[in-house]
Amino acid sequence: MEKGDILSSEVKHIDIKTFNSTSIIEAFGEMAFQARNLHRAAMIYEKMLSDGDCSIILCLAGSIFSAGLKLVVRDMVRHEMVDAIVSTGAIVVDQDFFEALGYHHYRGTPSADDEILRQRMIDRIYDTYIDEEELRECDMAVAGIADSMDPGPYSSQEFMLEMGRYLDEKRPGADSVVLECFRKKVPIFVPALSDCSAGLGLVYHQFRREAGRRVTIDSAKDFLDLTRIKMAAVETGLMMVGGGVPKNFAQDVSVAADLLGSDAGMHKYAIQITVADVRDGGLSGSTLREAHSWGKVDDKYEQMVFSEATIAFPLLVSHAYHAGGWRDRKPKEYVEMLRRER
Repeated sequence: MEKGDILSSEVKHIDIKTFNSTSIIEAFGEMAFQARNLHRAAMIYEKMLSDGDCSIILCLAGSIFSAGLKLVVRDMVRHEMVDAIVSTGAIVVDQDFFEALGYHHYRGTPSADDEILRQRMIDRIYDTYIDEEELRECDMAVAGIADSMDPGPYSSQEFMLEMGRYLDEKRPGADSVVLECFRKKVPIFVPALSDCSAGLGLVYHQFRREAGRRVTIDSAKDFLDLTRIKMAAVETGLMMVGGGVPKNFAQDVSVAADLLGSDAGMHKYAIQITVADVRDGGLSGSTLREAHSWGKVDDKYEQMVFSEATIAFPLLVSHAYHAGGWRDRKPKEYVEMLRRER
């Protein structure tokens, strides 16, 4: 098959506004296993949204935007259902920013011949395909953004703002979380920014620039800024999809705030959707009760949901959207707060 034949069926993003999951979430509450856990998670998220003192931090890991969940998060940002995002670079750069440039992800199969895909410059994520040639255009767009900035160290949050500004100027009609966050002043933290297309773009930028004329990424600045948000918020809640670096980064700010002499306390609310196993000591599957032993998460309003994100996450967010608890929330605009504190 030719490349165009393989890349013929675009992944379509689910829209939580087009269906109301209230009845199924309520029914789940009368069941058992992960159905009941998802129901309790939905109730905790409703508490987060109705708690006027709570700032909600959304943590994202896994290849979830390429799988069709981009608009779920865009609508969370648009409708005041989240106040800050901590993500892997792949999600917000290789997937969101990539699609905002006009490119797409395509439906494929996990049984594909990967050598044929390699020869045609097609990258596979389980049953999803990406055009590698288009992904390199994304790398170069990031390099161009870095080239346009004043040299010096930036947090990933500051760099994501510049990516949002780029889209606002070049692709203002794009369906994009990065763009929506730029407009709503919701900060995006990418603590492992080099581990994605942005890293490739920054390598290209730095390779061609002399020392002292380069844009660099300061991850400690990210940590301090998210800790500032934790200290400024009366209460905080975590909504975690997947685990990995975003989960640990967001949980650790409770400890960092305590280290800095703040009485911000633990995260009051926490939900995690994951399929990772709890038995190997790995972070992605470690329970939120385990995090309580570290002083990171309170143990009253916490819920693990062991389910694949493309199934559980849109049901959870659709329930919250149609319940309408977000309507009375005021935007926190933490981007502005962080700008003032620098």
